[in-house]
Amino acid sequence: MSGGARAPGDGGEWTPGGAARLLGVSPSTLRTWDHRYGLGPAARGAGKHRRYTEDDLRRLRRMVALTARGVAPAAAAARVLDDDEGDGPPEVAPAGRPPRSVRTGLVRAARRLDEPSVAEIGTKMIAEYGVEVAWQDVFAPALTALGDRITVQGNGVDVEHIASSGILRALRAVPHPEESGGVSALLACVPEEQHSLPLEALGAALSEQDCSWRHLGARVPRAALLDATALLHPVVVVLWAHERNLARLAPVEDLVRCSDSAVAVAGAGWSSLDLPPGVGRPTSLADAVDTVLAVVGRARRTRR
Repeated sequence: MSGGARAPGDGGEWTPGGAARLLGVSPSTLRTWDHRYGLGPAARGAGKHRRYTEDDLRRLRRMVALTARGVAPAAAAARVLDDDEGDGPPEVAPAGRPPRSVRTGLVRAARRLDEPSVAEIGTKMIAEYGVEVAWQDVFAPALTALGDRITVQGNGVDVEHIASSGILRALRAVPHPEESGGVSALLACVPEEQHSLPLEALGAALSEQDCSWRHLGARVPRAALLDATALLHPVVVVLWAHERNLARLAPVEDLVRCSDSAVAVAGAGWSSLDLPPGVGRPTSLADAVDTVLAVVGRARRTRR
């Protein structure tokens, strides 16, 4: 190994220059692969200098091998991100499901801060597969991957926000149904809950089922939620919380006691909380849609 390949004191990590020498590529190529495709180093050394780990080098060796065989860099990066185990059979998506490469493309667009491309991918997935499949197979996994990257590397919040914004644009492009006879579902985040995108997905999925809804947004105060419920008289109220300490702030008992609306709660925050009898606990987007449809007495519409 040539001198300086490893970072001083970082037993399994390499500097960008050292990694480039090991791989037989230029440091500028590594920077390009990082910025364009997200194939960068996961570790940071003293002073926040980025270091390449053994796992990083394994992915990059595959990238080098694929491009040497004539695979375009973008396509090679997609294969590396989809399959860290090396060459395998061509990807075959399950019937009615988008291929994993779509999720990879959305993540790459977000890393370029290319919100229009994120929205375009999202809109296409919704048109082809519907909101529920697009959320389960593309949007939610992509957001999880970006969140994990922030945890590991300590940066990338801007990328996650671009992804969320582009996905939001795609969800809000789903036409709302014509309303007759009042609001079927009132959707709201609990007090101090800022993650409202899952409820946006639920609303869009309900629109596909011709089910009317209102979304009060993030951080809905207790009084505001109770006032809105009293004014709109929705058939069902759905509350979202992703953490237990936030779920505890929701006026679930007040809703059950003071309104005629059915109540359902969604998100990981409710998993270990005791709730009044009859409160629904959907565990997925599809389950939440089925819960609302069951309460309002609608049959699920099938995609054509």
